[in-house]
Amino acid sequence: MNGRRIGAAAATAVALLAARDLIQKKHALLRNFPVVGHARYLLETIGPELRQYIVTSNEEERPFSRDQRSWIYASAKEENNYFGFGTDVDVEHVQGHAYLKQRTFAGALPDAHDPQAPLPSAKVLGGPRGRAKAFRPASVVNISAMSFGSLSGAAITALNKGAALAGTMHNTGEGGLSPHHRNGGDLVLQIGTAYFGCRNEDGSFNLAKLKEAVAGAPVRAIEIKLSQGAKPGLGGMLPGAKVTPEIAAIRGIPAGKDCASPSRHTAFHDVDSMLDFVELLATETGLPVGIKSAVGELGFWQELATLMARGDRGVDFVTVDGGEGGTGAAPLIFTDSVSLPFRMGFSRVYGTFAEQGLTDDLTFIGSGKLGLPENAAVAFALGADMVNVAREAMLSIGCIQAQKCHTDKCPTGIATQNPWLSRGLDPTSKSTRAAVYLRTLRKELIKVSGALGVAHPALITADDIEIMNGDYEARTLAAVYGYKDGWGQLGPHLSKELTALLTTK
Repeated sequence: MNGRRIGAAAATAVALLAARDLIQKKHALLRNFPVVGHARYLLETIGPELRQYIVTSNEEERPFSRDQRSWIYASAKEENNYFGFGTDVDVEHVQGHAYLKQRTFAGALPDAHDPQAPLPSAKVLGGPRGRAKAFRPASVVNISAMSFGSLSGAAITALNKGAALAGTMHNTGEGGLSPHHRNGGDLVLQIGTAYFGCRNEDGSFNLAKLKEAVAGAPVRAIEIKLSQGAKPGLGGMLPGAKVTPEIAAIRGIPAGKDCASPSRHTAFHDVDSMLDFVELLATETGLPVGIKSAVGELGFWQELATLMARGDRGVDFVTVDGGEGGTGAAPLIFTDSVSLPFRMGFSRVYGTFAEQGLTDDLTFIGSGKLGLPENAAVAFALGADMVNVAREAMLSIGCIQAQKCHTDKCPTGIATQNPWLSRGLDPTSKSTRAAVYLRTLRKELIKVSGALGVAHPALITADDIEIMNGDYEARTLAAVYGYKDGWGQLGPHLSKELTALLTTK
């Protein structure tokens, strides 16, 4: 009899817990997997102990280590994101670790305790080329390109609302401008090879549809995607089963039918015609126009810099994506072995424009695991003016690095179109987490810049960072990547303008 009572009580407790999990909106994993989802949090709690003796250390997991994910989670939740008892990095033996060299004395520095952590771009986007709608981005940290279709509507909504709260920009990705992108955040409209949202029935580019999309949303810039780090030089296939009526309407494609994205653009065929296309878009919309690409052979970049040196045509910004980027599903060889990692690729592109004296005339944006303070600081030292974050933003709204993005079975409702799974993600609460993470990253950049004695991360130089080779050798970032004097730094007029901007009350 007692056994039956205990069993009934246990069943009732489980039922109540399941009901609570289904109703609550704080944890998407528990809404989608009531009761059993708690096992994940239990394992996470004892994970460090298990890994220490059985599996891996806090720094061995990839693509993001446990320490890195813990920092993002804690930052997004406004919890204590400090770490105690020293570093988990094997500093005595690891190769390639970056160390920032703090300065003993510094001039006036901005307030590192402002909760909004304002950190504007050092450059006016589109200013050097006189675009009608040129502007200075309010944040050097922005949300990278992730399409509706790849991510759920709830995830896009959360990210866009988070961007609005944090005062950042949100890149639409190549899947078109959806209603989920219209939640208050400023947008960068990305145009991919399939021209989703601005295409004719045959897949060719349609300027009128582009202008209509731009006019009906807070689009601040246009980005032409040439390639991305996850799958450079590779087209894509959206299976018909995933082409819902909503996605079909947004992308301008037939519902329920397979849709192939070409590997290359059809609106232009070389650098010269690409620049004509850039100028057409800028003239017709008034917006700054740039390109996004992973880095392979340098001939493209050398020709682009040479043609831009003439002064009559040019891109307003360049987004360099590292080969370690990963929001797009791809064959393993593309994920592992096609295109250069960010630091190598970016330094080569920057050097190509530096040789032509053009670095002050366009904005450099970095992408590829730059949502971590150390990586972002290195990017700024190499010459980046802004950084885009993708997977880190996904982590901030609940991603658990399940690595099921390509299966449509994301357990936290982020990278899926499954209605049951996506319902688990509450956009309202997750938008706050995204905003807090973005602000926290800016705050960390302000702090580390202050430690180096400068007021803004754009003022960090390639000589302020050393790359370690175990405990027996170190070289400056400038020496490692072959930077000449002044490379990676703002020109005198930009430095003076930025300093005045930061010190004006």
